[in-house]
Amino acid sequence: MGPRDLRDFVALLDKRGRLHRIGAPVSRDLEITEITDRVSKGAADGNRALYFEHVEGADVPVLINAFGTEERMAWALGVESLDEPGERVAKLLDPRMPGGFTDKLRKLAALIDVAKAAPRRVTSAPCQEVVETSRPSLADLPVLQCWPGDAGRFITLPCVISRDPVTGGRNVGMYRLQMFDDRTLGMHWQIHKGGAEHERRGQDRMPVAIALGGEPVMTYAASAPLPPGIDEIVFAGWLQGAGIELVRCRTVDLDVPANAEIVLEGYVDPGERRVEGPFGDHTGYYSLAREYPVFHLTAVTRRGRPIYPTTVVGRPPQEDYWLGKATERLFLPVIRVMLPEVVDMNMPAEGVFHNLVIVSIRKRYPGHARKVMTALWGMGLMMLAKTIVVVSEHVDVHDLSEVAWRATGNIDPKRDLVVIEGPMDDLDHAAIRHRFGGKLGIDATEKDATDELGQPWPQEIRMTDEMRARVTRRWKDYGF
Repeated sequence: MGPRDLRDFVALLDKRGRLHRIGAPVSRDLEITEITDRVSKGAADGNRALYFEHVEGADVPVLINAFGTEERMAWALGVESLDEPGERVAKLLDPRMPGGFTDKLRKLAALIDVAKAAPRRVTSAPCQEVVETSRPSLADLPVLQCWPGDAGRFITLPCVISRDPVTGGRNVGMYRLQMFDDRTLGMHWQIHKGGAEHERRGQDRMPVAIALGGEPVMTYAASAPLPPGIDEIVFAGWLQGAGIELVRCRTVDLDVPANAEIVLEGYVDPGERRVEGPFGDHTGYYSLAREYPVFHLTAVTRRGRPIYPTTVVGRPPQEDYWLGKATERLFLPVIRVMLPEVVDMNMPAEGVFHNLVIVSIRKRYPGHARKVMTALWGMGLMMLAKTIVVVSEHVDVHDLSEVAWRATGNIDPKRDLVVIEGPMDDLDHAAIRHRFGGKLGIDATEKDATDELGQPWPQEIRMTDEMRARVTRRWKDYGF
């Protein structure tokens, strides 16, 4: 069972010495970012969650960097290792399960439901201890301006809840929200995401709710690129080991996590757009100003003394890297269902999620690496991966030095590079045009005659096992 809500998580981090409380007054404009950036990029033993008790201009404390290490990300999911949830997924997805990949995903959704993960409706909730509907305002929230070139202050760690106007299906996504004024926000849901799909399918004002805080698994689920048909709230309940409690909003027809700290209720009009951005993003560059939908506030509900959860994105590593790493480890078994030759995968911080995917495979035939590349590009949001490097099964994909050695030494550029065009991430500033550009596949596996190799492939240098064992036994004799 993971932490029940955000304050339960704070108490856990405090108890385990992974929370640093800052009592000095700080500014929400740039200062919190500079402190957090130094902590997230500093020595491992100093990388802790930060709890700012006195933010100038606000009565609400700020929690940031809570998910900022592999250890803390695992604790948020109620486990000690990020591989544990993936092992649970692997048990659900039997490779011998009949049917195609889509059928298997439907089976996964059914099995998650069977796991008693369905949400539970309640009539009163901590997130509605205080209800403001007559004159709701965002002014009391300590929303951060993170970087000097940002267009303003942005909410960066929300669970944005919407419903498909045609099917009634629910989506929970994590989209940044620019604070235009005390009653409106820029809704940065990208064209490939579920919220944007709901908006495109509607004609009228679409109800939207924004939950801040609550169960940490809920925050993670909002960031996860789930396959179609899997409800993020059910998925969060499966991770939690118990269904998420939901309560009905006061001014819109949506349910929200009852244990949230703060809930913003409102609507998006599909016909309305406003320029949003620039924003200092996880690419390490400012994403460009573009037109996006506008969220109009109709209510603020909250706990009596809420905590405001937020995050900073920018040049990695930052806290969002560990949210992405959890997804990588959790969904590896899902990828293996469709591609059983896949051994392991790494999406390193340097690739900022979509720029670099390293995958190791059990290679069996010519063109096998190309088959894996194209299959990955056709799999959900993996379509946005800019570069895929394929290595052999014995290569440690998490050792970037080894991967670089293989990727430079095992290729002939004319034979082993695959260049195609396709969909790109909204934030890719180097693409041919917005949301569309080139992709690179690199076959860094060892080659043989079937790969049109014009010369013998050399034997890799390796010491004998006997000599390695001898030197290990005698290591102290050498004076080390």
